[in-house]
Amino acid sequence: MDSATTTSVEASTAAFLRRKEETTTQPVTGNTASKPNENEQKTFLRKYRHVAAVHYKARPSTLSHDTQASPSFVGFRNLMVIVLVVGNLRLVIENTQKYGNLICLTCHDFRRKDVFLGLLLYVLVPCHLFIAYLLELVAAKQARILRAQSVSRGGSASPTKDQQAVFQSTWASIRMAHLSNATIALAVNSWVVYFHIHHPLIGTITELHVIIVYMKVMSYALTNRDLRHAYLHPVKGELAALPEIYASCPYPENIIMSNLTYFWWAPTLIYQPVYPRTEKIRAQYAAPVLWNSLDKMHSLDFVSIVERLLKLSTISLVIWLAGFFALFQSSLNALAEVMRFGDRSFYDDWWNSAGLGEYWRLWNKPVYQFMKRHIFSPLVGRGYKLTTASLIVFFVSAVLHELLVGVPTKNLLGVAFIGMLIQIPLIWITRPLEKMKGPNGKLIGNVIFWVSFTILGQPFAALVYFYAWQAKYGSVSKTMGIHEPVVLG
Repeated sequence: MDSATTTSVEASTAAFLRRKEETTTQPVTGNTASKPNENEQKTFLRKYRHVAAVHYKARPSTLSHDTQASPSFVGFRNLMVIVLVVGNLRLVIENTQKYGNLICLTCHDFRRKDVFLGLLLYVLVPCHLFIAYLLELVAAKQARILRAQSVSRGGSASPTKDQQAVFQSTWASIRMAHLSNATIALAVNSWVVYFHIHHPLIGTITELHVIIVYMKVMSYALTNRDLRHAYLHPVKGELAALPEIYASCPYPENIIMSNLTYFWWAPTLIYQPVYPRTEKIRAQYAAPVLWNSLDKMHSLDFVSIVERLLKLSTISLVIWLAGFFALFQSSLNALAEVMRFGDRSFYDDWWNSAGLGEYWRLWNKPVYQFMKRHIFSPLVGRGYKLTTASLIVFFVSAVLHELLVGVPTKNLLGVAFIGMLIQIPLIWITRPLEKMKGPNGKLIGNVIFWVSFTILGQPFAALVYFYAWQAKYGSVSKTMGIHEPVVLG
């Protein structure tokens, strides 16, 4: 450094120190600042770039447990997607080299009978919704007559014992008619799928459709039952307590065909006379692993079965996530857009679930809302304990899951049923983790959730039902000599 530069630095430093001494010795009066202003600091740091205080306060690492703000993991999410795509693309290439192209629509046994029965049931099953409408139409007509008679007599604000008895007697008949209608739909459809539709895919779509209609019929009947009671016997303040959104279509004005048709197509299982609407429509590979698992399942080679489960878990996870996005994000939103259905909350961030209980509340919210509104809440209202009501909800869900999987595959093994019931102790185990303060409990709960679903849950069920199907109907199992009956469980 030359003398001129040295002199300049020393002079500037001395001037800065003198200014600092002056500001520290002079009393602070009025608006006089006790330190250099922002412009002076910037000027100083531009001149002396090596003296900037980089470590100016205590700060935790971004991933430490005591960090102030939770970091975003969008980059890791993108990395996981890339790893999944690359990993499974490698599997596709490897399987194609080993087994050739296995994706062949014309190779599948889509019998004409299966297609015909599937289409026929798809058309006939919604007729049970129309039957439910006719039942409610009769009930609404009777309700209008009773209401007119009550008003002409200057009716009471609350129902008398005789009126309550008449209502309960009428509701018992209507309830039996609705229950018979929905049960016949579910039973007949399941019988046809189990005994007459051979292809599991067609059977699964058909069974899923009838379960949806079954739940819609029950919601339609139960909701109108409460609306009818409030209409006939309006206790002071009750009508005002109805959801405000219902005011534009009060009972019995909602018992019209257009209202039911909208509910039929709306992406929800919960009936309401009115829904939030948008103003306008806005423009907006596993087979080889399963085949190779048949001999391992038959010989009960547990080590190989575990290896197949781990290998299948990655593929089933990709299929599951793709199916989730296709159904809940794409299909239901597309249907909601066409129907101008405003409430698009079909799911919440279930992937962050801190336990199994939280997962079932966030995943598939249409089914969760149905179970809560029409089964859980009424049971609690009747005095059942929360635990008992939860057990009943999971029992109903387990039955529906077994029908959905077991009927199309012609194997009512009870695996799906038991799998749902096993969720109950897992929920009890992970519930304390959900309530723990700090991230550790939620982290452990989230790991338990992912392991139970991606390794122990879906892959195991897929192996069992695929093995049972192949042992019963598959040509590959016949070449292996698997002819004896399958006994599982």
